[in-house]
Amino acid sequence: MSTRTSALDAVVFGVDVQSGDVRGDVSYALVAFDGEHVDRDVVSRRKLRRLVADEEPAIVATDNVYELAENKDALVHFLGELPDETSLVQVTGAERPEPLSRVAHRHDVPYGSDPMGEAEAAARLAAGNVGQEVTAFTDRTEVKVSRGRSTGSGGYSEDRYTRRIHGSVKKRAREVESELDDAGLDYEREVTEKYGGFSNAVFTVEGRPQDIPVSNERSGDVRIEVERVRRDGIEFRPLAKRRDHVVVGVDPGTTTAVAIVGLDGEVLDVTSTRTADTAEVTEWIIERGRPVVVAADVTPMPETVEKLRRSFDAAGWVPERDLPVDVKKHRTREEAYDNDHERDAMAAAFGAYDHHADQFDRIAAKVPPGEEVGPVVARVVAGEESVEAVLADLTDDGGSEADDDEHDPAERSPEQRRIADLETQVERLQSHVERLEETIEAKDDEIDDYERKLSDARSESRKEARRDREVTRLERENRRLERQLAEKDDRIDDLEGKLERLKALWKLDHSNFADVSEKREGLVPVKVVAQFTSDAIADADERFGLAEDDTIMFRDASGAGASTADRLVDVDPRLVLRNGGLSDIADEILFKHDVPVAPAEAVTVQEVDELAVAREEEVEAAIEDWERRAVERERERNAEMVDRLISEHRASDRGESD
Repeated sequence: MSTRTSALDAVVFGVDVQSGDVRGDVSYALVAFDGEHVDRDVVSRRKLRRLVADEEPAIVATDNVYELAENKDALVHFLGELPDETSLVQVTGAERPEPLSRVAHRHDVPYGSDPMGEAEAAARLAAGNVGQEVTAFTDRTEVKVSRGRSTGSGGYSEDRYTRRIHGSVKKRAREVESELDDAGLDYEREVTEKYGGFSNAVFTVEGRPQDIPVSNERSGDVRIEVERVRRDGIEFRPLAKRRDHVVVGVDPGTTTAVAIVGLDGEVLDVTSTRTADTAEVTEWIIERGRPVVVAADVTPMPETVEKLRRSFDAAGWVPERDLPVDVKKHRTREEAYDNDHERDAMAAAFGAYDHHADQFDRIAAKVPPGEEVGPVVARVVAGEESVEAVLADLTDDGGSEADDDEHDPAERSPEQRRIADLETQVERLQSHVERLEETIEAKDDEIDDYERKLSDARSESRKEARRDREVTRLERENRRLERQLAEKDDRIDDLEGKLERLKALWKLDHSNFADVSEKREGLVPVKVVAQFTSDAIADADERFGLAEDDTIMFRDASGAGASTADRLVDVDPRLVLRNGGLSDIADEILFKHDVPVAPAEAVTVQEVDELAVAREEEVEAAIEDWERRAVERERERNAEMVDRLISEHRASDRGESD
């Protein structure tokens, strides 16, 4: 347990419900304690959270964390709102808290039964490193770089817009990666590549948000979200490691597992190892508590476990018969363990605790407030003394020691002999502890040396990794630029060929034939349109222009409607060549506006890409043929009109005669 001076390095908030219900309107008794001064106030839930955010106390202490949040989800949310340097502490224990009054009396802290008195007791206990820190987050942080706006839902420029956003995300992700490298932080990166760059990049960093040189931001195309990685549930961790009296379960073998259970039945720690020897296992146990009972899950007790029991002079426990696997699984179902060996060690410790639980409770009930229960339990369970004798011995003022000097050693009582044996055992253990401390000091020096070497190696490794990443990035960029250059060269070749063909078409499309060679005289340009639709006509007009007196050929004329025909009439072409049938309505509109139409088979058309030419005499012949058909069509239409008028007149005359 760490010691503190009269003034703390930071403020501790003690909190208790003053009135109301945590599920609705609630007010809190709030005590701010800095080691010397105590400030008291009654605040609302909102004001409490604002004070915590503004003053950033080292600890927010309470006797029950569910007085601050109505359920586990709300508690996780509350923990997420706490400043990075602020811890939430439950001073009465972990999942099964003790009454605050008992904890306060045990640690000689002033206690009042009113809310303000309980808030002050919680603050003073937490300031003395009493309690369990409550956490729902690991020491890892997730940094997510993603799109700051939607990529849109359509439009001809959507591809360019999407590419720009994804490119911005990729650029910012690289900047974040560089900042993490410069800070020397270990991380894992996962990216989702999309058109033009990244849609998001997630960095899982070994560190807390305050250790990371990146914060939440949202600007334009990119946003960054920094969040601590959540645990699977709520975890309680002691503020200070105390060497309390404990029950130890051991599963020996090639893999040795050890479980530590407190006198309240709570698992404090568990480990398993294939390399540690008995001395290292003993050292691990000593760091975590003073064994009262050492237990195994099989009978008889294995020799390795028996040696550990004797080294601590603790009581032993084994089941009447080997514990079945289903019993072990059931008893440890609510605990976390990494392998079957740790499960068996916990099952052994739980078996010993269950066997002695009633005895522990009876002893605790007889121990006066302010006295430690553990030492009494150890002497009663391991030393087989009575509770009354132990309490009398603990409160003895030393007169018995003077009386002992007046008697012959042979006449000592059994209790006195037991005390002498215990003193010898204590001296032996103290000597063992001193040796272990020397070993620890030597190992600490060795660890420090290895850590320095590891730090230097990691620093060099990070530099090499950054160099390798930069080289890889430059190589990728070089390959990308080479591909772009090759694509542009191919595009230039295509455009140069098309330019030559357009020059030839231009010569054919203008009235000045002075520069046209003789072999090209008598040819007329034909402009080819894919379909007889408004979109195809607009596309052709944009690419090479449609003008009056042009000869136009449709590869597929079947899609024409009234509006499409009207658009072609506006161009006023010299001749329209069609492939496929023409709709009646389009044919009628073109005929009405004297636009000649002929089948494409009637004219020999020579095509090169989008360019085409036809013989002038064939074009003239097609136009003359259309004009003849137009005259005949007009004559037939007039005849039909006369016949219809005569029929209507006759029908009218018959009606009058009737």
